[in-house]
Amino acid sequence: MSVGWIVNLIIFAVLLVITVLSFVGGVASLIHAIVTRPDAFPAVDAKSKGFWVGVLAASALATGLLGVFRLLALPIAASSAVLTSFSGLIYLAGVIGISVYLAGVRPRIDEIQGRSWFRKAA
Repeated sequence: MSVGWIVNLIIFAVLLVITVLSFVGGVASLIHAIVTRPDAFPAVDAKSKGFWVGVLAASALATGLLGVFRLLALPIAASSAVLTSFSGLIYLAGVIGISVYLAGVRPRIDEIQGRSWFRKAA
């Protein structure tokens, strides 16, 4: 085994974990945003429900599809070209959109509604 093959295997494994986690997080966030009342978003000084549903739907789609396509292309293309491509930027934007919702918006909405989806109730 060459060093390049091992490096590609490590990159593949890391991207696979990130892709699966971001897609699952995106779908869970999308479901959370869909079932949340529309008046809860302005109450926590966030964008509208439609905005977040759109962002999360696009983000889940981008992380799912582009993540899989990028993983399939990894053995063929050079690693640096795959990681710095335009699809990589779209993928990163999807991961950031999901992360912003999970870390910033969802906890505040759950707090004012008195529910807890991903953590134990206090």
